[in-house]
Amino acid sequence: MKNIFIEGLQGMGKSFLTQKISEQFPELCVCREGDYSPVELAWCTWMTKEEYEGILEEYAALEDLKKEIAANTVLEGTHYIVCYTKILTEIPGFHKNLEQYEIYNGRKTLQELEEIILSRYSQFSGTGYVSECAWMQNILEELLLYFQLSDDEILAFYRRLYNAVQREHFLLLYLYSDRIEETIRIIQKERADAAGNQLWYELMMSYFTSSPYGQAHGCTEFEELVMHFAHRQRLELRIIKEIIRENACILPAKQWDMGQITDWLLRNGLRKE
Repeated sequence: MKNIFIEGLQGMGKSFLTQKISEQFPELCVCREGDYSPVELAWCTWMTKEEYEGILEEYAALEDLKKEIAANTVLEGTHYIVCYTKILTEIPGFHKNLEQYEIYNGRKTLQELEEIILSRYSQFSGTGYVSECAWMQNILEELLLYFQLSDDEILAFYRRLYNAVQREHFLLLYLYSDRIEETIRIIQKERADAAGNQLWYELMMSYFTSSPYGQAHGCTEFEELVMHFAHRQRLELRIIKEIIRENACILPAKQWDMGQITDWLLRNGLRKE
């Protein structure tokens, strides 16, 4: 059994493809952003024992919330991973409080971030997972926007990372489009609330413009976000072509054929049970 990683820019249809693969291969364990994953930590904490106990103490009077925290916590070595966005609560500031224990958005040094990522990937020996955004999106946004690494530095990082994984179990499906601006404009509208407020776009622009890269380059415009995504896609394609090679399949976003994807997965070692 293989592990499948699904990547591509925002709006390319990663979640839809993940769902289709999980329906075609129901034996696979699906890891979406915010779920517990043995390799990715987006929307999850990475806490020491002291930090975790401190949070439990902070909410000690709220027994139901403490139970929810415990139910959504995984102890991994000496660290506590809380899938806190899975916890539904109206407690003011709860999610913001837990957010400070994530590894992204400049909360770790580059060395710390790399050690965490390489350690978790190198220790991961499981198979039968399909993971969304675990290999490129969150890591690359951090390396590009927060650490402002060059393309060559990022490629060197991915060579180290790819050397750390069990490549015999690794498959990557990458959704590509040469119509990035159109795609972003579509999801601006699709990811709006009932009143038409473009919540995703506002959050994405705030994340982009307030990042060290955005601040250093004075980014404020939609066109600059599109340029960033275009750069990221070119870099992701280089990672595929120069590092991952035959273990990856590049697909036209929203125009792929599930039968062809199934055939490719089966030819490359995925088996239905």
